[in-house]
Amino acid sequence: MLQKFDERNKDLQVWVGDQLYHRDEAKVSVFDSVVQGGDAVWEGLRIYPAGVMLLDRHLNRMYESAKALAFTDIPSYDFIKDALKQTLEANQMDRDTHVRLTLTRGTKITSGMDPRLNQAGSTLIILPEWKPPVYDNDHGIKVITSTIRRNNPAFLDSKIHHNNLLNNIQAKIQANVAGVDAALMLDKDAFAAELNGTNIFMAKGDQVYTPYATACLHGMTRGLIIELCQLQGIPIEERNISLTELYNADEVFCSGTMGELTPITEIDGRVIENRNGKKVMKRLIETFEEAIPKYCVKL
Repeated sequence: MLQKFDERNKDLQVWVGDQLYHRDEAKVSVFDSVVQGGDAVWEGLRIYPAGVMLLDRHLNRMYESAKALAFTDIPSYDFIKDALKQTLEANQMDRDTHVRLTLTRGTKITSGMDPRLNQAGSTLIILPEWKPPVYDNDHGIKVITSTIRRNNPAFLDSKIHHNNLLNNIQAKIQANVAGVDAALMLDKDAFAAELNGTNIFMAKGDQVYTPYATACLHGMTRGLIIELCQLQGIPIEERNISLTELYNADEVFCSGTMGELTPITEIDGRVIENRNGKKVMKRLIETFEEAIPKYCVKL
């Protein structure tokens, strides 16, 4: 699965700092922390006709990530919402849109990793693109297990939604070489954590399972699926999940802002076989689609 350029994005207006720029003029300094050390936090937002999905939850996570990294200049929610509104209006976007919202520690006075060198305030970047869900949800995706392990709090806490994504990128490279769509990353104990870019779920009978949010990102869509299961009376449990369990699950699927809910049809060459005929995932996809207006925020 390789995303393609959408001609509608050739004249994007992108927010950097405190104003909009044409995509060709939207730049950050070579002294910006995101360039110097991947020192930034980010969120992926999806835009529907009803508004911005789970906006306040995303902003809360961004704030908490920035606070954990000791950012000293975090823009207010009102400032970010106003900048987001201006950006979407400038691009006439109200659907089929994905927004990459990034907050860097800002520009340094000289190269170095010391945050005290950041004296110009943080840099807000709002990059919207016409981008419907990226996966083929009708046919699903194939994955392999990566040798690259997912971070845990002993090294870099996955609760911090940071821009340092090199281990995820290494895992994706392995998937590319194997000719599949994504890579499953394990935690330090060899239990499933998440795919290189999305969270993972499995269903066995009527029961849904998902890994603990220890090594995986506590994704917004992941959290919503757990919530919808509880509202719909679908049993769901967070626990350790082994590869053997995934190979023998009735259904496996991933979730994320970029692709919503996507079936996983094969893991390491093992075809996922729904032998009992239950369609938990189909029910969840329908429930998710029905819930979208309720969880959207109009700017």
